[in-house]
Amino acid sequence: MIRRARWAMATVFFVNGLVIASWVPHIPAIKGRHALGDGELGLVLLAMAAGSVLSLPAAGWLVGRLGSRTMTTTAGVALCLALPLPVLSGSVAMLSLSLALLGASNGVLDVSMNAHALSVERLYRHAIMSSFHAFFSLGGAVGAALAGVAMWLGIGGTVHVWGAAGVSFVAVITARRWLLSAGAEADRSTAVFGWPTRAVLFLGLLAFAGLLAEGAMADWSAVYLHDSLAASPAVAATGFAAFSLAMTVGRLTGDRIVGRLGAGTALRASSAVAGAGLGAALLIDAPPAAIVGFALVGLGISNIIPVLFSSAGRVGEVAAGAALAAVATPGYLGFLSGPPLIGLAAEHVSLRVALGIVCTACALVAVGARRIPAATAERGVDHVL
Repeated sequence: MIRRARWAMATVFFVNGLVIASWVPHIPAIKGRHALGDGELGLVLLAMAAGSVLSLPAAGWLVGRLGSRTMTTTAGVALCLALPLPVLSGSVAMLSLSLALLGASNGVLDVSMNAHALSVERLYRHAIMSSFHAFFSLGGAVGAALAGVAMWLGIGGTVHVWGAAGVSFVAVITARRWLLSAGAEADRSTAVFGWPTRAVLFLGLLAFAGLLAEGAMADWSAVYLHDSLAASPAVAATGFAAFSLAMTVGRLTGDRIVGRLGAGTALRASSAVAGAGLGAALLIDAPPAAIVGFALVGLGISNIIPVLFSSAGRVGEVAAGAALAAVATPGYLGFLSGPPLIGLAAEHVSLRVALGIVCTACALVAVGARRIPAATAERGVDHVL
């Protein structure tokens, strides 16, 4: 039963990554269809981010009231049904609304599936959270690849998103059968609203730094290689590929490393490697060094969110869903603010210097990880990290 529950949750994480990756390749076509400029497109895409962030507090409440099993299934189905809507939208207003719904579904699913994954992890009695997030990364890779194949074969965007939504819907409904029963879920509480404890706020601060680094690298790695180091487009694309591949590998091996070193030590070491590796690459000023540095960042930050979410779910006197939502919210804000922050800094100094912000964020996590055991212990948690 427990093994089946683990694979069911892995399936949900995979579907989450696949659905989001199935939407992204259609952005250029939608931009052209609605005659959007770069700035207008940015504002429209902000609707999805806003939907995600605004849904997180409600997600914590819903998980606390209805349980993570029910909300994982409901949000998963909603995400699948929302996938085709942006492609089908006939106006900018409907496009924005569709993206807000897609983002809200994704935000609720993020909290609920991590809460349920925490329940499965508790039954295993050792770290398995990183493996779930690895399946999210794999789902994203598969979704992007399938979208590329569909475009190469000349399959229309509408057909592709309906196909991806249909397959994902079946996967979620099938996985539901093997999710844990309500009695086996993590502790639920009626006190799902309230000001987060100091321990949760501290974990949220680390999540902000970790996802700021991830968002910045996702948007600026290729630009740095191409514009600052005069690399070809193919080499520039390799930088982000190295980052993504290393992050996937890090998550696939993260549970073993955490189990062997302990979460606190693993988080400190990996974050330090990420910051130092990127810092050295920025100083060397060569494309191969930059690619290696980007890979080290991906490897180093790959397990920040799995470890922090696992820790948040064990904070005493706080419902798991509410704690996860409180940590995820600043994390999302960090992911959204990272790219524009790098851009604004680059305008005044240089992109190379601006990417030093990523090194600083990694250093913050490395230093902050030392305080996690003390921060959680004061709320009655037994060996969170």
